[in-house]
Amino acid sequence: MRKATSLERSTGMNKRRIRLLVALPVSLIALYLLLLIPGGTPPMPDTGEKEPFVWNQDEYWSSLEDRFKELRSHDCAALGLPISSRFADVDSLIAHVRNDTLAPDSPLFSQIEDEFFNLAVLLAACPDRLADYITTFSSLRTSLKSQSIRWHMSSRPARDCLYRLLYGGRTAVEEVMLQSQKNSVPALVLENAEPSVNPAAEIYGVSIHSGDILVSRGGAPTSALIARGNDYPGNFSHVALVHIDDSTKAVSIIEAHIEKGVAVATVDDYLQDTKLRIMVLRLRANLPALQANPMLPHKAAEFALRKARTVHTPYDFEMDFEDHSELFCSEVVSEAYEEAGITLWMGLSHISSIGVKSWLSAFGVQNFVTQEPSDLEYDPQLTVVAEWRDFETLYKDRIDNAVVDIMLEGADNGDPLDYDLYMLPLARVLKAYSFILNQFDRVGPVPEGMSATAALRNKWFSERHAATRDRLIALASQSKENKGYSPPYWELVKLARVAYSD
Repeated sequence: MRKATSLERSTGMNKRRIRLLVALPVSLIALYLLLLIPGGTPPMPDTGEKEPFVWNQDEYWSSLEDRFKELRSHDCAALGLPISSRFADVDSLIAHVRNDTLAPDSPLFSQIEDEFFNLAVLLAACPDRLADYITTFSSLRTSLKSQSIRWHMSSRPARDCLYRLLYGGRTAVEEVMLQSQKNSVPALVLENAEPSVNPAAEIYGVSIHSGDILVSRGGAPTSALIARGNDYPGNFSHVALVHIDDSTKAVSIIEAHIEKGVAVATVDDYLQDTKLRIMVLRLRANLPALQANPMLPHKAAEFALRKARTVHTPYDFEMDFEDHSELFCSEVVSEAYEEAGITLWMGLSHISSIGVKSWLSAFGVQNFVTQEPSDLEYDPQLTVVAEWRDFETLYKDRIDNAVVDIMLEGADNGDPLDYDLYMLPLARVLKAYSFILNQFDRVGPVPEGMSATAALRNKWFSERHAATRDRLIALASQSKENKGYSPPYWELVKLARVAYSD
């Protein structure tokens, strides 16, 4: 048999190299096309016959703005008496809420709403008594929450009443803040020093006790989506639980992060994440369960801290508050207090809008009757201890809200939650890489529990939000230059609609 020459051997080797070089890109293309196959969208469960709350008061808002424009031309000294008179009227009505027994559909609450909004118009023109207005709102909130102890919190009249006066009242207060001078807006408002025997620490001027609940608003576009994407759009997107060591006074904050699941943070770590607003809530001291065991909040915090330090609990994208194998932020708090014998969220959140459900489902949400952060403020078992916000973050909060409100309006009109399909193979590779990192308790580029498709949708949503936000800021700035005042929220929504359609 003839031996192959060196030339033949070399030619054969070159042919094999050529075949490999040809096969490699073909294989990569085949793999790319395979990874390009889109995943299905999970079906949306039926959540019953509920209707999202709508103000439906455009003419009323316009009349308030017209009145504000008229009052801006008045001398503030001449408005002193009308402002004092209106304060007296509001205080008298709040006294009835504090002392009488009222049903949630009492006409008194509509009267308070109208008086409070009209007082806001006067103060927006002459904000010298902004601090008094904030105090009046705190009194209204405290009295209303005490009144609501007797209400059925899942009933529509109760939910509507609390929302109109608490969310609406805060909106009125913040409209006045945004029309006033920056340095006149108090960043921290101390509201109720609810007594507690649980371990305490002083944090930035607030006495915080173990078991206290921190409700906050993040700065990411998805934070605005969480706050706004339910039947009663709110101001908060995140919940955390405070633990204070009874001997060292060390403060630990237990919270669930989308990126890494349940974790324990220091105060500095907690505040390092962008917070547009923070509210401190505490269980009422006169609850029967606390009278039987005053240390119950600390017990709840100890449970949450112990679990967070001993068990890795992934983030619950499905928002199932009954299954605690995974936890979303609200569930960290509700599970801890459930273990201590307290059921929080006496009124559960409903997500009824088809468009909102469609978009949230695309992010992985499967439970549309759940525990939303904003609704915790309305729970009559809890007292508002303090609230923090500042001028810049307050404006950013308003801008983000308006953009998300209009994006969700588009969702209801059939706009899809889109993503760049060509990026799907890379996202799936990154998801596999993230899975490997998760096995070693490390955080990957795609959060644990989030699909590659959902990660791309999050990217698309954030980019569309940012582009609309930038256009809205420009339109709002132009409006302020033309009119001489910051556009109120209802005008921001109109401008956001223009920005979104561009």
